[in-house]
Amino acid sequence: MTAKKKNKLSKDHINQLIKSKAKELGFFACAVSKAEFFEEDVKRLESWLKKGFHGEMGYMKNHFGKRTDPRKLFENAKSIISVLYNYYPKTIISEENNYKISKYAYGKDYHFVMKKKLKKLIDFLHKETGEFNSRAFVDSAPVLDRAWAARAGLGWIGKNTNLITKKHGSYFFIAEIITDLELEYNEHRVPDHCGICTRCIDACPTSALKPYELDARKCISYLTIEYKDEKTSDTFKGKLNNWIFGCDICQDVCPWNRFSKPHNEPEFEPSAELLKMRKPDWENLSEKQFDRIFKDSPVKRTKYKGLKRNILFQKSG
Repeated sequence: MTAKKKNKLSKDHINQLIKSKAKELGFFACAVSKAEFFEEDVKRLESWLKKGFHGEMGYMKNHFGKRTDPRKLFENAKSIISVLYNYYPKTIISEENNYKISKYAYGKDYHFVMKKKLKKLIDFLHKETGEFNSRAFVDSAPVLDRAWAARAGLGWIGKNTNLITKKHGSYFFIAEIITDLELEYNEHRVPDHCGICTRCIDACPTSALKPYELDARKCISYLTIEYKDEKTSDTFKGKLNNWIFGCDICQDVCPWNRFSKPHNEPEFEPSAELLKMRKPDWENLSEKQFDRIFKDSPVKRTKYKGLKRNILFQKSG
């Protein structure tokens, strides 16, 4: 089949090819939205930034236009293919006499794992449809991942500000491919199913959450990863609940996560050494051990110095 002939495939047929291949690659959901100016999210983002809720994450202010209009990020953008990838672990690391890291950081860095899968999806589409331009994003550029996934009908953004699905909860990664391929677009949004529930807001020990809004400056994930000062504010003494990298509280208490099922990704499995670690092991962790245990891990983001700061803050609290 020639490239010219391939390009005559219907939009609907290409959509089906995309979803079928995405499923084969392990993504449990895939949908397409039109790449255009996202007016409703502009107001939300502007309000959030004006309140200073982004804290030291100055990059959230950068490239505002690109963040709210993908056509400014990727020339000739017509479609956004959003995909979801489960990371809910088979084994939860014991919390007994232990510090805690977020479930997404148990294994290999998701950026590496998902980028490889998105490349395979793009390569497959080139074979099926001929030439087109595209770019894959895994939480690595000014892209409003949750907003585009919600717009594509993959879930709703809950009161804890996470994307939630009725069948899978919220323990999943979001990624997207922006392309100049013109495709069929999903126009059916998922309604909000949070109802009157406020469990996520009530459970947050630092009061970082209001309905549908997060003050990152108080968020444990922000404080243990994004916050770069040498010392964590004493305001949070006794409130970080042994979290030293990230936090899952607002997801753990969400009723929709009772539907979470263990992932099938070997690269997300925690190492035997990580599973065995307890408080004394963390407290005595050397930089050499850190580099070995967390090679290619999301935990590398906080660096050895940052992780030790978090551990010492918890120990002193």
